[in-house]
Amino acid sequence: MKLKRILAAAAAATMLVTGSLSLSSCQKDDEEGKYTIGICQQAPHEALVNATTGFKDAIVEALGEENVTFLEQDAAGESTVCTTIVNDFVSKNVDLILGNATSALQAAANATTTIPILGTSITEYGTALEIENFDGTVGGNISGTSDLAPLDEQAQMIIDLVPTAQTVGLLYCSAEPNSAYQVEVVRAYLEDKGLTVEDYKFSDSNDVAQVAAAAAAKCDAIYIPTDNKAADCTETINNTVLPTKTPIIAGEAGICGGCGIATLSIDYYNLGRITGEMAVKILTGESDISEMPIEYDTTPTKKYNPTICEELGITVPEDYQPLD
Repeated sequence: MKLKRILAAAAAATMLVTGSLSLSSCQKDDEEGKYTIGICQQAPHEALVNATTGFKDAIVEALGEENVTFLEQDAAGESTVCTTIVNDFVSKNVDLILGNATSALQAAANATTTIPILGTSITEYGTALEIENFDGTVGGNISGTSDLAPLDEQAQMIIDLVPTAQTVGLLYCSAEPNSAYQVEVVRAYLEDKGLTVEDYKFSDSNDVAQVAAAAAAKCDAIYIPTDNKAADCTETINNTVLPTKTPIIAGEAGICGGCGIATLSIDYYNLGRITGEMAVKILTGESDISEMPIEYDTTPTKKYNPTICEELGITVPEDYQPLD
């Protein structure tokens, strides 16, 4: 597996900084019962903020505020900044690292093979960490939670809410591997239903308006997966697409609130809490991270954006909840 090669290459450099640290003994010998946790959040958008908050709340409730120090850093959407942040955590020999979103997790995986790493807001770990035939457990010093919602049900929302749609555009950032995974699943579902599906990839915030405009001009509806760069650009996307009255189905509530009509989304705060509960088990020695499978929020909810639905004249079924 490529992940093993990456981690092996990082191990020698990591050991120079961290020294020898056993995965089965996370707490520092001179500060028994007190822990330092490094949090690398990839970007400051709503979903990731909620996941970080839930993570911290669960840990504080279990261990006590006086026993936990959080070193919390936001990378402002830059993968190179994620690397700098997690390398600093490694140099400080923290007890555990949270990688909130794909680039943060990847940076942590490259930085250490000894400090426990939990990911959250990761769609598919096999894709994010380039693990072939991923079976649900990463192994080594990595585990975490996934924000993957049922993609076939998200795709069906397009058919249900925009029944006249014949061509659907898939709008996502080309630098987000988990976005590519999501759109392939959605593409297969929609094409099986007889719809035409086309990719619209943007590289960053500089070309998102141009690509979104192209999608809106040609497509009857647009699907945006759980995509960190898209989440950063919802205002631009909305300003571009809304005047054309092209409806957007989004992969998560934050994107939907900015530019979409509806989503089937997990609760990122709850996802963070699940991750925090995993962290407590690791820190206290109750669980071995190498044996912990990836966990999920199993309660996705259908939500809609009342403002944009009214603007586009879309009536949603009664089982949809308005976005907060």
